[in-house]
Amino acid sequence: MSSLSADSWINFRYVDRLTVCGGGSLDGQGAIAWPRNECKKTPTCLSLPTTMKFDFVTNGKVHNLRSINSKNNHFMLFGCSKINITNIHISAPGDSPNTDGIKIGNSDSINITNSIIGTGDDCISMLSGSKNIHVSNVVCGPGHGISIGSLGKYENEEDVMGITVKNCTFRNTTDGVRIKTWASSSTADAYNIHYEDIFMDNVRNPIIIDQQYCPIPPCNQQVSSGVQISNVRFKNIWGSSSSVTAETLRCSKSRPCKNIVLEDINLISSDNGKLFSSCFSVTGFSYGYQNPTPCL
Repeated sequence: MSSLSADSWINFRYVDRLTVCGGGSLDGQGAIAWPRNECKKTPTCLSLPTTMKFDFVTNGKVHNLRSINSKNNHFMLFGCSKINITNIHISAPGDSPNTDGIKIGNSDSINITNSIIGTGDDCISMLSGSKNIHVSNVVCGPGHGISIGSLGKYENEEDVMGITVKNCTFRNTTDGVRIKTWASSSTADAYNIHYEDIFMDNVRNPIIIDQQYCPIPPCNQQVSSGVQISNVRFKNIWGSSSSVTAETLRCSKSRPCKNIVLEDINLISSDNGKLFSSCFSVTGFSYGYQNPTPCL
């Protein structure tokens, strides 16, 4: 039990010009610990350890590593700047709890490229204070997609801005490109977000903004999210949806989403059925080819 008391297995802190590489594998042996993960039932639980954590690291490179079956997150970055992550292979079962691939918070100028991520939670999660993050040539699946958030759960969260996700593939994921915020009074902004050249293969929610995020019901659905989402572009996204609602833009009643753009969207049903889009409290535009029929 003592080995599970730390919040990380390997931790780098306050290092400039750090390189972590070598082609090796990190086996978190998570299967023995996942049954102990009671965080969904007990909010005050002690989190299981992240496999590799970077705190306040600058000008770093992480490449040619494999991480399998983490107990919690595979990789986590906090307070980092100018980090390049490339040629990473992350693997955990689709039903493994909280095994996010790469989680980022309060960090800027992070590049993630040419990687394969399959896990039981978000392939990549960008939390409060994530700025100027570029993700390209990443294959995600299984998992919960590439997510901004969740945001708005805590007071005094920082803005998220300058996010680009490009040339990525999602296979058999629960979500594709996703922005999620809690329905709470906590205020922050998420803006200047760009998704382009994205292929969806049998994805349940290919395009989703969810400002009523509620992973553990019941939640107070009468409260509006205080997070302002604006200037988000979804461009050249194609493939298949495993649910009838391929586009969900569920925004805050008190702070509606602004300037949301859908451009050249071509999604079909995995079972040849009709697809739909759903909008709530959102303003924006649609251009070019559109399937399903957009609600903007």
